[in-house]
Amino acid sequence: MSTQLFNEGATEERAENARLSNIIGAIAVGDLVKSTLGPKGMDKILQSATSRGDDGLIVTNDGATILKSIPLDNAAAKVLVNISKVQDDEVGDGTTSVCVLAAEILRQAEQLLDQRMHPQTIIDGFRLATASAREALERSAVSHKDDKAQWREDLLSIARTTLSSKVLAADKHKFAEICVDAVLRLKGSTNLDRIQIIKKAGGKVSDSYLSDGFILNKKIGVNQPRLVKGARILVANTPMDTDKVKVFGAKIKVSDTAQLAELERAEREKMRAKVQKIAAMGINVFVNRQLIYNWPEQLFADAGIMAIEHADFDGVERLALVTGGEIASSFDSPELLKLGACDTVEEIIIGEDRMVKFGGAAAGQACTVVLRGGTGQMLDEAERSIHDAIAVLSQTIAEPRIVYGGGCSEMLMSKAVDDAAKLVPGKKSIAMEAFAKALRQMPTILADNAGLDSADLVARLRAAHYDGKSTSGLDLFEGDVVDVVGKVTESFKLKRQVLLSASEAAEMILRVDDIIRCAPRQRRN
Repeated sequence: MSTQLFNEGATEERAENARLSNIIGAIAVGDLVKSTLGPKGMDKILQSATSRGDDGLIVTNDGATILKSIPLDNAAAKVLVNISKVQDDEVGDGTTSVCVLAAEILRQAEQLLDQRMHPQTIIDGFRLATASAREALERSAVSHKDDKAQWREDLLSIARTTLSSKVLAADKHKFAEICVDAVLRLKGSTNLDRIQIIKKAGGKVSDSYLSDGFILNKKIGVNQPRLVKGARILVANTPMDTDKVKVFGAKIKVSDTAQLAELERAEREKMRAKVQKIAAMGINVFVNRQLIYNWPEQLFADAGIMAIEHADFDGVERLALVTGGEIASSFDSPELLKLGACDTVEEIIIGEDRMVKFGGAAAGQACTVVLRGGTGQMLDEAERSIHDAIAVLSQTIAEPRIVYGGGCSEMLMSKAVDDAAKLVPGKKSIAMEAFAKALRQMPTILADNAGLDSADLVARLRAAHYDGKSTSGLDLFEGDVVDVVGKVTESFKLKRQVLLSASEAAEMILRVDDIIRCAPRQRRN
């Protein structure tokens, strides 16, 4: 006699079927983004079915962008998407690596499951392997923070490594300088709000530059000063349109035009009083989140105040941050308001557009990266690339240790895991060897994506590491095994996060032995 436990329409997968379903889903996600890995990785086009034109079109090779843009039904695949998002939030780069490594670990686990090895035994082996790999990575990490020149060179090398797999690879030396200069201004802070990125279509990518100060993509009012020195700035979010009667359903009846003129005069006087309150604070620049109508704009011009309207929320918040002011909404208690300050506020032209530049802001860390490019998609991808590089650099300044890339760190960890496996009795050692093999897949994929003979290159790389050359890595441009010191540098925090996130995700997926899907909701009619 069978008992129905779940609602009609609900499904359940158990034991081997559940594990296989999860592993296949995770490997499929890894294979999806695998081809974007490394300096010779390819891009993906993501096209929305609903949006028309360029709105629904993304051209990218950023793992996190690809994975969060595609709808997935498999539960294990969603776990990989989540670790990719966490990697993006935590470090900024390595989003593809973490997915691919997790998928390769699960690929090895699948072979062990076929040999009738228990998932918990595999997990125990993977845990020992992760600990050995982490120790090896920490031993290989170096820090040059005390040597200013070498420290800057390390940061430039990290930026070049990050950008070499992006759309900006052709100009990676120039953009590495831009990113390092921008991050060093933060003086150790990891708050990237002070670095503004402005995209302007036109010109070519190499026309991009780093501008000192904060640039607001807005215009200055009519007949107002175009340059203000020693600026005292009030950042506000207040209605500067004509104060109409804002009561729903309210009506005003007038019997002749004189009464109408009197109403209009009262409104104008009310606005004049508001502008006088603002001007009385001794400011010479007024930035408002909302619109400024013609009459108050004229009053600001008469008072010699530069007024900028309709600065979006992001703009006013960043402006308040970098100028040291606070956003105001009422002006009855001027002593409670905190004004912003900067050396100069001036109108500049980028391409064909006029913008406002705030130079020498109170928070000296502020700067703006101005990106140029031929298409909107190119600019979007360039912005993602710059964001990744800046995020990694800011994290590296907080955790100054570095490791070497080009498959060097993965092979180093793989060797350490293999050596540790020889001392572990029982089946756990087989799981550790499988983990080491998964780590060796990373340089294999890098070589495959570059169109090189991966079997030959990885074998030579492995031989170099066993020969004591622990800084050997792959040069994918020359197709050779070289000493990667000073050539391919990566953040220690990034590599550690990739290792830990991938092994934890693989462990979580291996633990599952039952998948229960609820019945789909019935639509009426």
